Amino acid sequence: MEKKHILPVASMAMIILLFSFLLLPQLTFAADTTTVNQQIEHQQSNEPATHAAQGEIKEEHNLGSELPLWTVIPFIGILLSIAIFPLVAPKFWHHHFPKVSAAWALVFAIPFLIAYKMIAFESILHIYLIDYIPFIILLWGLFTIAGGIYVRGTMQGTPPVNLLLILIGTLLASWIGTTGAAMVMIRPLLRANKHRKHKVHLVIFFIFLVANIGGSLTPLGDPPLFLGFLHGVSFFWTLHLLPEMSFVAGILLVVLFLMDSYYYQQDKQYMPVSTEKEPIKIEGAFNFLFLLGVILGVIFSGIAHLGHFTVFGVHMTVQNVVRDFWIILMGLFSLKLTPREVREGNEFDWFPIKEVAYLFAGIFMTIIPALAILQAGEHGALAGLIRAVKEPWHYFWITGSLSSFLDNAPTYLTFFNSALGKLGIHETELRAAFAAGTVAEQFPEFIKYLTAISTGAVFMGANTYIGNAPNFMVKSIAEESGVAMPSFFGYMIKFSIPFLIPTFILSSIIFLR
Repeated sequence: MEKKHILPVASMAMIILLFSFLLLPQLTFAADTTTVNQQIEHQQSNEPATHAAQGEIKEEHNLGSELPLWTVIPFIGILLSIAIFPLVAPKFWHHHFPKVSAAWALVFAIPFLIAYKMIAFESILHIYLIDYIPFIILLWGLFTIAGGIYVRGTMQGTPPVNLLLILIGTLLASWIGTTGAAMVMIRPLLRANKHRKHKVHLVIFFIFLVANIGGSLTPLGDPPLFLGFLHGVSFFWTLHLLPEMSFVAGILLVVLFLMDSYYYQQDKQYMPVSTEKEPIKIEGAFNFLFLLGVILGVIFSGIAHLGHFTVFGVHMTVQNVVRDFWIILMGLFSLKLTPREVREGNEFDWFPIKEVAYLFAGIFMTIIPALAILQAGEHGALAGLIRAVKEPWHYFWITGSLSSFLDNAPTYLTFFNSALGKLGIHETELRAAFAAGTVAEQFPEFIKYLTAISTGAVFMGANTYIGNAPNFMVKSIAEESGVAMPSFFGYMIKFSIPFLIPTFILSSIIFLR
Protein backbone atom coordinates (compact mmCIF):
# COMPACT_ATOMS: atom_id res chain seq x y z
CA MET A 1 0.00 0.00 0.00
CA GLU A 2 1.34 3.46 -0.89
CA LYS A 3 2.27 5.72 2.00
CA LYS A 4 -0.24 8.37 0.96
CA HIS A 5 -3.06 5.85 1.45
CA ILE A 6 -1.93 4.60 4.87
CA LEU A 7 -3.06 7.65 6.90
CA PRO A 8 -6.70 7.78 5.69
CA VAL A 9 -7.13 4.01 6.02
CA ALA A 10 -5.60 4.01 9.52
CA SER A 11 -7.74 6.98 10.53
CA MET A 12 -10.92 5.27 9.36
CA ALA A 13 -9.91 2.09 11.22
CA MET A 14 -9.41 4.07 14.42
CA ILE A 15 -12.79 5.75 14.06
CA ILE A 16 -14.48 2.38 13.49
CA LEU A 17 -12.76 0.93 16.57
CA LEU A 18 -13.83 3.92 18.67
CA PHE A 19 -17.41 3.65 17.44
CA SER A 20 -17.42 -0.09 18.17
CA PHE A 21 -16.14 0.53 21.69
CA LEU A 22 -18.87 3.11 22.33
CA LEU A 23 -21.52 0.69 21.10
CA LEU A 24 -20.31 -2.15 23.37
CA PRO A 25 -22.84 -1.26 26.13
CA GLN A 26 -25.56 -2.00 23.58
CA LEU A 27 -24.35 -5.60 23.04
CA THR A 28 -26.38 -6.95 25.95
CA PHE A 29 -29.52 -5.30 24.65
CA ALA A 30 -28.88 -6.60 21.14
CA ALA A 31 -28.42 -10.18 22.38
CA ASP A 32 -31.51 -10.00 24.58
CA THR A 33 -33.59 -8.51 21.78
CA THR A 34 -32.39 -11.16 19.33
CA THR A 35 -33.43 -13.91 21.77
CA VAL A 36 -36.83 -12.33 22.33
CA ASN A 37 -37.34 -11.89 18.60
CA GLN A 38 -36.46 -15.54 17.97
CA GLN A 39 -39.05 -16.57 20.58
CA ILE A 40 -41.64 -14.31 19.01
CA GLU A 41 -40.88 -15.72 15.56
CA HIS A 42 -41.25 -19.27 16.90
CA GLN A 43 -44.58 -18.44 18.55
CA GLN A 44 -45.87 -16.69 15.44
CA SER A 45 -44.56 -19.14 12.85
CA ASN A 46 -48.09 -20.33 12.07
CA GLU A 47 -49.79 -16.93 12.37
CA PRO A 48 -50.68 -14.56 9.53
CA ALA A 49 -47.96 -12.44 7.93
CA THR A 50 -49.46 -9.30 9.41
CA HIS A 51 -48.38 -10.47 12.85
CA ALA A 52 -44.82 -10.91 11.57
CA ALA A 53 -44.91 -7.35 10.27
CA GLN A 54 -46.02 -6.19 13.69
CA GLY A 55 -43.06 -8.03 15.19
CA GLU A 56 -40.74 -6.20 12.79
CA ILE A 57 -42.22 -2.85 13.79
CA LYS A 58 -41.68 -3.76 17.44
CA GLU A 59 -38.03 -4.61 16.73
CA GLU A 60 -37.46 -1.29 15.00
CA HIS A 61 -39.12 0.45 17.92
CA ASN A 62 -36.73 -1.24 20.38
CA LEU A 63 -33.75 -0.21 18.28
CA GLY A 64 -34.85 3.42 18.20
CA SER A 65 -35.44 3.51 21.93
CA GLU A 66 -31.97 2.10 22.70
CA LEU A 67 -29.71 3.95 20.27
CA PRO A 68 -28.02 6.99 21.86
CA LEU A 69 -28.13 10.33 20.13
CA TRP A 70 -24.39 10.30 19.36
CA THR A 71 -24.92 7.46 16.84
CA VAL A 72 -25.93 10.16 14.35
CA ILE A 73 -22.30 11.39 14.26
CA PRO A 74 -21.51 9.58 10.95
CA PHE A 75 -24.61 11.19 9.42
CA ILE A 76 -23.39 14.61 10.55
CA GLY A 77 -19.95 13.66 9.26
CA ILE A 78 -21.13 12.93 5.72
CA LEU A 79 -23.15 16.18 5.68
CA LEU A 80 -20.08 18.14 6.79
CA SER A 81 -18.03 16.39 4.10
CA ILE A 82 -20.54 17.44 1.44
CA ALA A 83 -20.40 20.98 2.81
CA ILE A 84 -16.66 21.42 3.39
CA PHE A 85 -14.68 19.28 0.93
CA PRO A 86 -15.92 21.05 -2.24
CA LEU A 87 -14.63 24.31 -0.72
CA VAL A 88 -11.28 23.29 0.78
CA ALA A 89 -10.33 20.40 -1.54
CA PRO A 90 -12.45 20.60 -4.72
CA LYS A 91 -10.19 18.39 -6.87
CA PHE A 92 -10.00 15.71 -4.19
CA TRP A 93 -13.77 15.81 -3.74
CA HIS A 94 -14.54 15.59 -7.45
CA HIS A 95 -12.42 12.45 -7.85
CA HIS A 96 -12.99 10.77 -4.49
CA PHE A 97 -16.49 11.68 -3.21
CA PRO A 98 -17.72 8.07 -3.68
CA LYS A 99 -14.92 6.88 -1.38
CA VAL A 100 -15.75 9.54 1.23
CA SER A 101 -19.39 8.48 1.15
CA ALA A 102 -18.41 4.81 1.50
CA ALA A 103 -16.03 5.63 4.36
CA TRP A 104 -18.73 7.32 6.45
CA ALA A 105 -21.10 4.44 5.67
CA LEU A 106 -18.53 1.94 6.96
CA VAL A 107 -17.80 4.03 10.06
CA PHE A 108 -21.41 3.44 11.08
CA ALA A 109 -22.15 0.04 9.50
CA ILE A 110 -19.24 -2.03 10.89
CA PRO A 111 -19.71 -1.14 14.58
CA PHE A 112 -23.49 -1.34 14.12
CA LEU A 113 -23.20 -4.88 12.74
CA ILE A 114 -20.78 -5.91 15.50
CA ALA A 115 -23.09 -4.62 18.23
CA TYR A 116 -26.51 -5.56 16.85
CA LYS A 117 -25.73 -8.45 14.49
CA MET A 118 -28.93 -9.62 12.73
CA ILE A 119 -30.95 -6.62 13.91
CA ALA A 120 -28.39 -4.34 12.27
CA PHE A 121 -28.23 -6.50 9.13
CA GLU A 122 -32.01 -6.38 8.70
CA SER A 123 -32.10 -2.63 9.39
CA ILE A 124 -29.44 -1.98 6.74
CA LEU A 125 -31.11 -4.32 4.26
CA HIS A 126 -34.46 -2.69 4.98
CA ILE A 127 -33.33 0.86 4.25
CA TYR A 128 -31.65 -0.17 1.00
CA LEU A 129 -34.40 -2.47 -0.32
CA ILE A 130 -37.36 -0.36 0.82
CA ASP A 131 -35.95 3.16 0.57
CA TYR A 132 -32.67 3.63 -1.28
CA ILE A 133 -33.12 1.37 -4.33
CA PRO A 134 -36.67 2.60 -5.14
CA PHE A 135 -35.46 6.18 -4.53
CA ILE A 136 -32.62 5.83 -7.05
CA ILE A 137 -34.79 3.96 -9.56
CA LEU A 138 -37.39 6.77 -9.47
CA LEU A 139 -34.72 9.47 -9.83
CA TRP A 140 -33.00 7.56 -12.64
CA GLY A 141 -36.28 7.07 -14.49
CA LEU A 142 -37.33 10.72 -14.26
CA PHE A 143 -33.81 11.96 -15.04
CA THR A 144 -33.56 9.69 -18.10
CA ILE A 145 -37.01 10.52 -19.46
CA ALA A 146 -36.73 14.28 -18.85
CA GLY A 147 -33.34 14.24 -20.57
CA GLY A 148 -35.15 13.17 -23.74
CA ILE A 149 -37.41 16.25 -23.77
CA TYR A 150 -35.64 19.08 -25.58
CA VAL A 151 -37.10 22.60 -25.86
CA ARG A 152 -35.51 23.98 -29.01
CA GLY A 153 -35.67 27.59 -30.12
CA THR A 154 -34.62 31.09 -29.19
CA MET A 155 -35.49 31.75 -25.56
CA GLN A 156 -33.75 34.67 -23.91
CA GLY A 157 -33.48 34.62 -20.13
CA THR A 158 -35.20 37.91 -19.37
CA PRO A 159 -36.88 38.37 -15.94
CA PRO A 160 -40.40 37.77 -17.35
CA VAL A 161 -39.28 34.63 -19.20
CA ASN A 162 -37.48 33.26 -16.13
CA LEU A 163 -40.48 34.03 -13.94
CA LEU A 164 -42.76 32.23 -16.39
CA LEU A 165 -40.53 29.14 -16.59
CA ILE A 166 -40.29 28.81 -12.81
CA LEU A 167 -44.02 29.48 -12.40
CA ILE A 168 -44.84 26.72 -14.91
CA GLY A 169 -42.54 24.34 -13.04
CA THR A 170 -44.13 25.29 -9.72
CA LEU A 171 -47.62 24.53 -11.06
CA LEU A 172 -46.49 21.27 -12.67
CA ALA A 173 -44.86 20.03 -9.45
CA SER A 174 -48.12 19.06 -7.75
CA TRP A 175 -49.22 16.96 -10.73
CA ILE A 176 -46.06 15.27 -12.02
CA GLY A 177 -44.13 15.43 -8.75
CA THR A 178 -41.40 17.81 -7.65
CA THR A 179 -38.74 15.52 -9.12
CA GLY A 180 -40.57 15.20 -12.44
CA ALA A 181 -41.16 18.94 -12.76
CA ALA A 182 -37.58 19.76 -11.76
CA MET A 183 -36.07 17.35 -14.28
CA VAL A 184 -38.33 18.63 -17.09
CA MET A 185 -37.88 22.37 -16.44
CA ILE A 186 -34.28 22.85 -15.23
CA ARG A 187 -32.61 22.43 -18.63
CA PRO A 188 -34.82 24.97 -20.47
CA LEU A 189 -34.12 27.46 -17.65
CA LEU A 190 -30.36 26.90 -17.83
CA ARG A 191 -30.33 27.08 -21.63
CA ALA A 192 -32.33 30.34 -21.66
CA ASN A 193 -29.75 31.91 -19.33
CA LYS A 194 -26.54 30.38 -20.68
CA HIS A 195 -25.10 33.80 -21.65
CA ARG A 196 -25.90 35.48 -18.36
CA LYS A 197 -23.22 36.02 -15.72
CA HIS A 198 -25.56 36.04 -12.71
CA LYS A 199 -27.77 32.95 -12.70
CA VAL A 200 -27.11 31.16 -9.39
CA HIS A 201 -30.17 32.86 -7.88
CA LEU A 202 -32.35 31.39 -10.63
CA VAL A 203 -31.31 27.83 -9.79
CA ILE A 204 -31.74 28.49 -6.04
CA PHE A 205 -35.27 29.83 -6.42
CA PHE A 206 -35.99 26.99 -8.84
CA ILE A 207 -35.08 24.58 -6.02
CA PHE A 208 -37.25 26.55 -3.59
CA LEU A 209 -40.34 26.61 -5.78
CA VAL A 210 -40.26 23.81 -8.36
CA ALA A 211 -38.36 21.17 -6.39
CA ASN A 212 -40.25 21.74 -3.13
CA ILE A 213 -43.02 24.26 -2.45
CA GLY A 214 -44.86 23.64 -5.73
CA GLY A 215 -45.49 20.01 -4.77
CA SER A 216 -47.88 20.75 -1.92
CA LEU A 217 -51.27 20.53 -3.63
CA THR A 218 -51.68 16.81 -4.37
CA PRO A 219 -50.29 13.51 -3.04
CA LEU A 220 -48.43 13.18 -6.36
CA GLY A 221 -46.38 16.26 -5.53
CA ASP A 222 -44.22 15.04 -2.66
CA PRO A 223 -43.70 11.69 -0.86
CA PRO A 224 -45.01 12.85 2.57
CA LEU A 225 -48.36 13.82 1.07
CA PHE A 226 -48.57 10.51 -0.77
CA LEU A 227 -47.89 8.77 2.54
CA GLY A 228 -50.75 10.76 4.09
CA PHE A 229 -53.00 9.62 1.24
CA LEU A 230 -52.11 6.00 2.00
CA HIS A 231 -53.06 6.60 5.64
CA GLY A 232 -56.53 7.93 4.93
CA VAL A 233 -56.17 11.56 3.88
CA SER A 234 -58.38 12.11 0.82
CA PHE A 235 -56.62 12.76 -2.49
CA PHE A 236 -57.98 16.27 -2.97
CA TRP A 237 -57.76 17.44 0.65
CA THR A 238 -54.28 18.83 -0.02
CA LEU A 239 -55.88 21.41 -2.34
CA HIS A 240 -56.86 23.11 0.93
CA LEU A 241 -53.16 24.00 1.23
CA LEU A 242 -53.53 26.38 -1.73
CA PRO A 243 -53.68 29.55 0.46
CA GLU A 244 -50.44 28.63 2.28
CA MET A 245 -48.72 27.54 -0.92
CA SER A 246 -49.87 30.64 -2.83
CA PHE A 247 -48.72 32.96 -0.03
CA VAL A 248 -45.23 31.45 0.25
CA ALA A 249 -44.77 30.98 -3.51
CA GLY A 250 -46.12 34.48 -4.21
CA ILE A 251 -43.59 36.14 -1.91
CA LEU A 252 -40.71 34.13 -3.36
CA LEU A 253 -41.75 34.81 -6.96
CA VAL A 254 -41.89 38.56 -6.30
CA VAL A 255 -38.46 38.48 -4.64
CA LEU A 256 -37.12 36.41 -7.53
CA PHE A 257 -38.45 38.86 -10.13
CA LEU A 258 -36.98 41.89 -8.35
CA MET A 259 -33.62 40.19 -7.83
CA ASP A 260 -33.50 38.89 -11.40
CA SER A 261 -34.42 42.33 -12.80
CA TYR A 262 -31.51 43.86 -10.87
CA TYR A 263 -29.01 41.28 -12.11
CA TYR A 264 -30.38 41.38 -15.66
CA GLN A 265 -29.43 45.04 -15.96
CA GLN A 266 -25.85 44.07 -15.09
CA ASP A 267 -25.85 41.07 -17.46
CA LYS A 268 -27.05 42.87 -20.58
CA GLN A 269 -23.49 43.51 -21.70
CA TYR A 270 -22.86 39.74 -21.77
CA MET A 271 -25.98 38.95 -23.80
CA PRO A 272 -25.33 38.37 -27.54
CA VAL A 273 -27.39 40.38 -30.02
CA SER A 274 -29.29 37.85 -32.10
CA THR A 275 -31.01 38.90 -35.31
CA GLU A 276 -32.44 35.47 -36.11
CA LYS A 277 -35.04 33.96 -33.86
CA GLU A 278 -35.75 30.25 -34.01
CA PRO A 279 -39.34 29.30 -33.13
CA ILE A 280 -39.77 27.35 -29.93
CA LYS A 281 -40.69 23.70 -30.35
CA ILE A 282 -40.46 20.57 -28.20
CA GLU A 283 -38.50 17.60 -29.51
CA GLY A 284 -38.92 14.20 -27.92
CA ALA A 285 -42.41 15.15 -26.70
CA PHE A 286 -43.42 11.47 -26.71
CA ASN A 287 -41.35 11.18 -23.53
CA PHE A 288 -44.24 12.86 -21.72
CA LEU A 289 -46.06 9.54 -22.19
CA PHE A 290 -43.24 7.74 -20.37
CA LEU A 291 -43.35 10.44 -17.69
CA LEU A 292 -47.08 9.77 -17.30
CA GLY A 293 -46.26 6.06 -17.13
CA VAL A 294 -43.93 6.67 -14.17
CA ILE A 295 -46.61 8.69 -12.35
CA LEU A 296 -49.22 5.99 -12.96
CA GLY A 297 -46.73 3.39 -11.69
CA VAL A 298 -46.30 5.33 -8.43
CA ILE A 299 -50.07 5.65 -8.01
CA PHE A 300 -50.50 1.93 -8.76
CA SER A 301 -48.03 0.99 -6.02
CA GLY A 302 -50.07 3.00 -3.53
CA ILE A 303 -53.51 1.60 -4.27
CA ALA A 304 -52.82 -1.99 -5.45
CA HIS A 305 -52.43 -4.90 -3.04
CA LEU A 306 -50.75 -7.84 -4.75
CA GLY A 307 -49.31 -9.55 -1.70
CA HIS A 308 -45.91 -9.51 -0.07
CA PHE A 309 -42.80 -11.59 0.43
CA THR A 310 -39.77 -11.57 2.72
CA VAL A 311 -36.10 -11.09 1.82
CA PHE A 312 -33.84 -11.95 4.77
CA GLY A 313 -36.43 -10.68 7.23
CA VAL A 314 -37.41 -7.58 5.24
CA HIS A 315 -41.07 -7.50 4.21
CA MET A 316 -41.53 -6.30 0.64
CA THR A 317 -44.73 -5.81 -1.35
CA VAL A 318 -45.21 -7.18 -4.86
CA GLN A 319 -46.74 -3.93 -6.13
CA ASN A 320 -43.64 -1.95 -5.17
CA VAL A 321 -41.37 -4.35 -7.06
CA VAL A 322 -43.70 -4.15 -10.07
CA ARG A 323 -43.54 -0.34 -9.85
CA ASP A 324 -39.74 -0.33 -9.81
CA PHE A 325 -39.44 -2.63 -12.84
CA TRP A 326 -42.09 -0.56 -14.62
CA ILE A 327 -40.12 2.66 -14.03
CA ILE A 328 -36.95 0.99 -15.33
CA LEU A 329 -38.90 -0.12 -18.41
CA MET A 330 -40.15 3.44 -19.01
CA GLY A 331 -36.57 4.73 -18.78
CA LEU A 332 -35.25 2.07 -21.17
CA PHE A 333 -37.99 2.86 -23.70
CA SER A 334 -37.00 6.53 -23.50
CA LEU A 335 -33.33 5.69 -24.07
CA LYS A 336 -34.17 3.45 -27.01
CA LEU A 337 -36.65 5.72 -28.78
CA THR A 338 -35.20 9.18 -28.19
CA PRO A 339 -32.84 10.28 -31.00
CA ARG A 340 -29.26 10.90 -29.88
CA GLU A 341 -29.42 14.47 -31.22
CA VAL A 342 -32.15 15.32 -28.73
CA ARG A 343 -30.08 14.23 -25.74
CA GLU A 344 -27.03 15.98 -27.17
CA GLY A 345 -29.08 19.17 -27.48
CA ASN A 346 -29.88 18.80 -23.77
CA GLU A 347 -26.17 18.23 -23.03
CA PHE A 348 -27.34 15.04 -21.35
CA ASP A 349 -24.74 13.42 -19.11
CA TRP A 350 -24.91 10.61 -16.54
CA PHE A 351 -22.70 12.32 -13.94
CA PRO A 352 -25.53 14.02 -11.96
CA ILE A 353 -27.40 10.76 -11.31
CA LYS A 354 -24.12 8.97 -10.49
CA GLU A 355 -23.21 11.69 -7.97
CA VAL A 356 -26.60 11.44 -6.27
CA ALA A 357 -26.43 7.62 -6.22
CA TYR A 358 -22.97 7.54 -4.62
CA LEU A 359 -23.61 10.25 -2.02
CA PHE A 360 -27.06 9.06 -1.01
CA ALA A 361 -25.81 5.48 -0.65
CA GLY A 362 -23.76 6.81 2.26
CA ILE A 363 -26.47 9.15 3.51
CA PHE A 364 -29.07 6.37 3.66
CA MET A 365 -26.70 4.15 5.63
CA THR A 366 -25.77 6.81 8.18
CA ILE A 367 -29.33 8.08 8.54
CA ILE A 368 -30.51 4.75 10.06
CA PRO A 369 -30.03 5.76 13.73
CA ALA A 370 -31.56 9.21 13.19
CA LEU A 371 -34.72 7.74 11.67
CA ALA A 372 -34.93 4.98 14.29
CA ILE A 373 -34.65 7.50 17.14
CA LEU A 374 -37.25 9.75 15.51
CA GLN A 375 -39.67 6.86 14.92
CA ALA A 376 -39.28 5.77 18.56
CA GLY A 377 -41.05 9.01 19.46
CA GLU A 378 -41.38 9.51 23.22
CA HIS A 379 -39.36 6.34 23.84
CA GLY A 380 -36.24 7.56 22.04
CA ALA A 381 -33.44 10.02 22.61
CA LEU A 382 -35.60 12.86 21.24
CA ALA A 383 -38.42 12.18 23.71
CA GLY A 384 -38.23 15.66 25.27
CA LEU A 385 -38.47 17.31 21.88
CA ILE A 386 -41.43 15.15 20.83
CA ARG A 387 -43.32 15.89 24.06
CA ALA A 388 -42.77 19.63 23.64
CA VAL A 389 -44.73 19.68 20.37
CA LYS A 390 -48.25 20.87 21.25
CA GLU A 391 -49.44 23.77 19.05
CA PRO A 392 -49.95 23.70 15.25
CA TRP A 393 -46.98 26.02 14.71
CA HIS A 394 -44.88 23.65 16.83
CA TYR A 395 -45.75 20.84 14.41
CA PHE A 396 -44.90 23.07 11.43
CA TRP A 397 -41.45 24.01 12.67
CA ILE A 398 -40.37 20.66 14.15
CA THR A 399 -41.60 18.68 11.13
CA GLY A 400 -40.01 21.19 8.77
CA SER A 401 -36.71 21.44 10.64
CA LEU A 402 -36.25 17.66 10.73
CA SER A 403 -37.40 17.34 7.10
CA SER A 404 -34.63 19.74 6.09
CA PHE A 405 -32.04 17.09 6.95
CA LEU A 406 -33.86 13.77 7.32
CA ASP A 407 -36.21 11.89 5.02
CA ASN A 408 -39.39 13.97 5.10
CA ALA A 409 -41.69 10.96 4.59
CA PRO A 410 -41.02 9.19 7.93
CA THR A 411 -40.82 12.60 9.64
CA TYR A 412 -44.31 13.40 8.33
CA LEU A 413 -45.65 10.02 9.42
CA THR A 414 -44.12 10.31 12.90
CA PHE A 415 -45.89 13.57 13.67
CA PHE A 416 -49.04 12.50 11.79
CA ASN A 417 -49.35 9.57 14.21
CA SER A 418 -48.31 11.77 17.13
CA ALA A 419 -51.16 14.19 16.37
CA LEU A 420 -53.66 11.32 16.10
CA GLY A 421 -52.51 9.91 19.43
CA LYS A 422 -52.59 13.33 21.10
CA LEU A 423 -56.27 13.75 20.17
CA GLY A 424 -57.24 10.11 20.73
CA ILE A 425 -58.26 9.58 17.09
CA HIS A 426 -57.94 6.16 15.46
CA GLU A 427 -56.87 5.98 11.82
CA THR A 428 -60.09 4.14 10.86
CA GLU A 429 -62.12 7.05 12.28
CA LEU A 430 -60.03 9.48 10.27
CA ARG A 431 -60.50 7.49 7.06
CA ALA A 432 -64.25 7.39 7.60
CA ALA A 433 -64.42 11.14 8.24
CA PHE A 434 -62.43 11.94 5.09
CA ALA A 435 -64.57 9.53 3.05
CA ALA A 436 -67.76 11.15 4.36
CA GLY A 437 -66.40 14.66 3.77
CA THR A 438 -66.99 15.60 7.41
CA VAL A 439 -63.40 15.62 8.69
CA ALA A 440 -63.33 19.40 9.17
CA GLU A 441 -66.44 19.25 11.37
CA GLN A 442 -65.48 16.10 13.29
CA PHE A 443 -61.79 16.75 13.85
CA PRO A 444 -61.11 20.48 13.36
CA GLU A 445 -58.08 20.48 15.67
CA PHE A 446 -56.47 17.57 13.83
CA ILE A 447 -56.92 19.41 10.52
CA LYS A 448 -54.90 22.29 11.97
CA TYR A 449 -52.15 19.88 12.94
CA LEU A 450 -52.31 18.12 9.57
CA THR A 451 -52.01 21.44 7.73
CA ALA A 452 -48.95 22.34 9.81
CA ILE A 453 -47.32 18.91 9.36
CA SER A 454 -47.98 18.83 5.60
CA THR A 455 -46.72 22.33 4.86
CA GLY A 456 -43.72 21.91 7.16
CA ALA A 457 -42.64 18.63 5.53
CA VAL A 458 -43.02 19.96 1.97
CA PHE A 459 -41.97 23.61 2.28
CA MET A 460 -38.89 23.12 4.43
CA GLY A 461 -37.40 20.48 2.20
CA ALA A 462 -36.09 23.58 0.41
CA ASN A 463 -33.91 24.55 3.39
CA THR A 464 -30.97 22.34 2.36
CA TYR A 465 -29.61 20.47 -0.64
CA ILE A 466 -30.64 17.15 0.94
CA GLY A 467 -34.10 18.25 2.10
CA ASN A 468 -35.86 16.75 -0.92
CA ALA A 469 -34.87 14.31 -3.65
CA PRO A 470 -34.59 16.72 -6.62
CA ASN A 471 -32.58 19.41 -4.78
CA PHE A 472 -29.21 17.74 -5.18
CA MET A 473 -30.06 16.62 -8.71
CA VAL A 474 -30.80 20.21 -9.77
CA LYS A 475 -27.56 21.38 -8.14
CA SER A 476 -25.54 18.72 -9.95
CA ILE A 477 -27.17 19.43 -13.34
CA ALA A 478 -26.55 23.16 -12.90
CA GLU A 479 -22.90 22.58 -12.02
CA GLU A 480 -22.48 20.36 -15.09
CA SER A 481 -23.79 23.34 -17.10
CA GLY A 482 -21.14 25.62 -15.63
CA VAL A 483 -23.14 27.30 -12.86
CA ALA A 484 -21.01 27.89 -9.74
CA MET A 485 -23.49 26.69 -7.13
CA PRO A 486 -22.94 27.58 -3.46
CA SER A 487 -21.70 25.02 -0.96
CA PHE A 488 -24.01 23.17 1.43
CA PHE A 489 -23.69 25.85 4.10
CA GLY A 490 -23.42 28.63 1.51
CA TYR A 491 -26.84 27.63 0.20
CA MET A 492 -28.28 27.93 3.70
CA ILE A 493 -26.49 31.09 4.83
CA LYS A 494 -26.85 33.08 1.61
CA PHE A 495 -30.26 31.92 0.46
CA SER A 496 -32.50 29.61 2.48
CA ILE A 497 -32.10 31.31 5.87
CA PRO A 498 -32.50 34.93 4.66
CA PHE A 499 -35.26 34.21 2.12
CA LEU A 500 -37.15 31.13 3.27
CA ILE A 501 -37.13 31.40 7.07
CA PRO A 502 -38.73 34.91 7.24
CA THR A 503 -41.34 33.78 4.71
CA PHE A 504 -42.10 30.67 6.77
CA ILE A 505 -42.35 32.78 9.95
CA LEU A 506 -44.93 35.02 8.27
CA SER A 507 -46.82 31.99 6.96
CA SER A 508 -46.97 30.35 10.39
CA ILE A 509 -48.16 33.59 12.03
CA ILE A 510 -50.92 34.08 9.47
CA PHE A 511 -52.13 30.51 8.93
CA LEU A 512 -51.22 28.59 12.10
CA ARG A 513 -52.38 30.82 14.93
